[in-house]
Formats: sequence, structure tokens, C-alpha cells
Amino acid sequence: MKRKIVIISLMAFCLGSFAQQAKQDFKADRLLSASNYLAYPGPLQKTLTPAPKGYVPFYLSHYGRHGSRWLIGNRDYQRPVRWLERADSLGKLTPKGQEVLAKLRRISEAARGRDGELTQLGAEQHRGIAERMMRNFPEIFKGKTHVDAKSTTVIRCILSMENALQQLARMNPALEISHDASRHDMYYMNHEDTALFKTRMPKEVKATFEAFRNRHFHPERVMRLLFNDDDYWQKHVDFGKLYELLFKQAANLQSTELRHSMSLYDLFNDDEIYDIWQVGNAWWYINFGPSPLNGGRQPTSQRYLLRKIVSEADSCLRLNHPGATLRYGHDTMVMPLTCLLGLDGTGVQVADLEQLPAIGWSDYRIFPMACNLQFVFYRKAGSDDILVKILRNENEAKLPIKTDLYPYYHWKDVRAYCERVSQ
Repeated sequence: MKRKIVIISLMAFCLGSFAQQAKQDFKADRLLSASNYLAYPGPLQKTLTPAPKGYVPFYLSHYGRHGSRWLIGNRDYQRPVRWLERADSLGKLTPKGQEVLAKLRRISEAARGRDGELTQLGAEQHRGIAERMMRNFPEIFKGKTHVDAKSTTVIRCILSMENALQQLARMNPALEISHDASRHDMYYMNHEDTALFKTRMPKEVKATFEAFRNRHFHPERVMRLLFNDDDYWQKHVDFGKLYELLFKQAANLQSTELRHSMSLYDLFNDDEIYDIWQVGNAWWYINFGPSPLNGGRQPTSQRYLLRKIVSEADSCLRLNHPGATLRYGHDTMVMPLTCLLGLDGTGVQVADLEQLPAIGWSDYRIFPMACNLQFVFYRKAGSDDILVKILRNENEAKLPIKTDLYPYYHWKDVRAYCERVSQ
């Protein structure tokens, strides 16, 4: 009985700790609340675990999201400006509202003609990841080894790939690099599973999410910061959308050079930031994560990508010096692939959306800008037992399978697991 009480107490403590983690994270750094707009923070783990004695890295397989970008859709920049300009012309803005309007005009002008494009920071992120990749695993990239890189056909992904490859080439001019971006590869590089996607938000799931959103979406205080007339913003402004877009721009500013001279986070208090994040976190969990509300199957959208990673690894592992296979795509691939693999508990299922923070499912830890997965393969002379470890955003990740060598796994076990979950 005492042991049972201790276990229950520990479980309660763990859940409570998880529940408070996001709040504590955001108080320490509000930028983390940006979810998929979070600028890549770099590896949190500063030192990687040495390989078991005699094992040497010899092949790396990677899938990464493009780096930091501008918002997709000029309307996200233009509509808030238009709404506040109209209010200003009628004398309905507070001094704070006028200050925000001036900021929004600057942001909109800087974003003009750059719909969804890679920012300077996004390019820097991929150069940094490539540099650490080579420094962490010099054996893989030595000599005239081959690096095969592919990108989706979207320009921000192509430029992310090119920045990474240029960095690798600077560090080792002898590398034999091939790179491509073709619709030929989109069936696994950017698969759109239309049949599966139709099951994301059936009527009852949509109702559950909307009820959750209504409990956590409170734009009133911010509207009163901006407007001096409640009747005006309640009747003449799409204030829910304005609130949403203001936070979206606040979140994405960190990906631009404007981050050095302005912020919009001062519009929001700690509770509002946490609540807005919870809404987005729940949306991603339902639409791309393992939510049981819609059957928990959404991560299987990336089964073709996982199968490709396995089949290309099988082929490359036969070579003496296979080098690296690099792939550059989108958050909507990295998120479900991470959950499909169940890395670090991301495959956990919970029906009550209010419990997501309590179980530690936090989107900003999964898919910031430039998020990436690296499968690093190791072998030992005289042994046919291949080991692999997975780096998630350059941190050693845990798979839900047994190993006697964590963070290293036997490839035969990982391969069998990947085949099972990608059915």
C-alpha cells in the first residue's frame, strides 16, 4: 500500500511538473510560445554520448524543416494594418493602438514581396546545423565521400538545402555533392494524404476543439489596449482574427532582422500567452499528432518518408563509405514523423485536451524553424551489428523500444520497429 501511494504521488508530481513546464518556459523566454514559429534554438544537449567501444559513425540520414521564414500569405500582414488604419481615421485608436499600427506598417513593408521566403536567420540556421553535423561526425564527411541532398520544390526549402551544402563544401571541398528538388520525390518528401486528412476534424472533434478554444481565447483586454471604443471593436472589427494575427506576428518577428529593433509581445500578459499557446498546441496535436479524438492515425501520413529513410539506409549501409543523405522540407512532415516514431514520448495519446501540458506534449519542443531528425549509423570492425542513434533537433532522442546501449539502438530492432509503425 505504501509503495502504491509513493508511485501515485510520484506520478502526480511528474504530471504537475509537466503542467508547469510550459508556463515556466514562457516566463523565462516568451519566444518559446511561438510554437512552429520559434526560431531554431540550437541543440540543448551540449555534449553527445560517446559511441560504444570500437564503434565509429559512417552514415547519416536526415530530414529537416526549412529555416526561419516570413509569414505565408500577405493578408496576415496587410489585414491588421488595414483594420487599425480604418480605426485610426475614425479616432478610435488609443496611443498604444497607434504605436502598434506604426510597428505593423514597418513589418508589412519589410515583408512586401517575401511571402513565405527564407529569412537571413533561416539561412544562418542551416549553415550552423551543417557545421555541427560535420564537427560531430567527421568520420562520415571525410575525404571524397558522397552527400546526396533533396529538397521539396518550395524555394525556402531549396535555399535551406543550398546554405547547408555550401557550409559542408567550405569545410570539406573534396565532398561529392548531388542536390535536387523535383516533383518526382514529393510522394515521400512532402506527402499530402488527402484521405487521411479528411478524418482530422469530424464534427464531434471540431466541436471539442472549438469548446477548448473558447475556454482559452480571450482577446478583450488586448482590444481595449488598442481601441478607445468597445462598441467599435466589437461591431466593426474582426477582433478574434486581429488578436490571432497580432500574436502570429509577435511570434514570427524573431525570425526576421526586425527582432533587433521591435517586439509585439508586450501586448500580451503571461496568462494570455499561455492560453494562446494552448490553443495552437491542441490544434497541432489533433491535426498532425497522435490524438485519439480522431483515431490517432494522423502521424501515419509520413509512412512513405519513414519507409524511404529505411530503404535508403539499407542500401547505403552496404557501402564502405556511404556519406550522408539529406532531405529538406516542412514542419508538417517533421511533426508527424516525430510522433510516428514516438520519439521522447511524442506518440502519447490523451483525449482531454486540457491535459496536454500535463503529459508534456509541447509543440515548440518538436518543430521550431529548421527542426530536424538525424539518424546516425555506427559500425565496428569485425561485427555485423549496426548501431543507430537518432538526434531530434540535435539532441539524443529516445525510441519506445528496448536497448542495452541507450542512446544507441541496434539497427535490426529499429528497422523492425519502423516497418511496424509505417504500415
